[in-house]
Amino acid sequence: MALSALVLCSRALLKIGAQPVASLDEGTAEAEVAANLYPAVRDALLSAHPWSFATGQMVLPRLTAVPYADYAYAYQLPADFLRVLSAGGQGRGSGILYRLNENRLHTDAPSVTLTYLFRPSESAFPAFFASALVARLAAEFCVPLTESTSRADMLHRLAESEMRHARLVDSQQGTARAIEEFPLISARG
Repeated sequence: MALSALVLCSRALLKIGAQPVASLDEGTAEAEVAANLYPAVRDALLSAHPWSFATGQMVLPRLTAVPYADYAYAYQLPADFLRVLSAGGQGRGSGILYRLNENRLHTDAPSVTLTYLFRPSESAFPAFFASALVARLAAEFCVPLTESTSRADMLHRLAESEMRHARLVDSQQGTARAIEEFPLISARG
């Protein structure tokens, strides 16, 4: 079965002993809680770690309007943007000074390559992330649907464990980053 918001929410509801939903707008308490909490929980988990499946790079389009102060150029952020990982210029993904203001990236660089976290479709979520998300959703759904804070505390601990495991698995999917510049090493010559 392909992952979707509905499938993920239904799995979380089953974890707390609630009935799964056929639609997020069916009018039940379960559907209302799921529809209202799912987008924020999903985006928070996606933003919490530089997930390999949600990391992208692109050259940003420069805006004609310039910043009022401090920087020379403003760039439009992508529509699916969640969080900056780094920004670079001239074919590099990092290395420039920048600041985010009013949903734009401000910098002095005439060209910007942004490395960022984006919001992928649920069907692109790997199993380790889907499992962590379902655990977190169950923890978030627990109090509004069951009014059991002790059960919610247990589910939050389980969700943290799932998140640690997901980060571990994801971090093993690429070459470890080398330390590029470290002042203590430079000072020792």
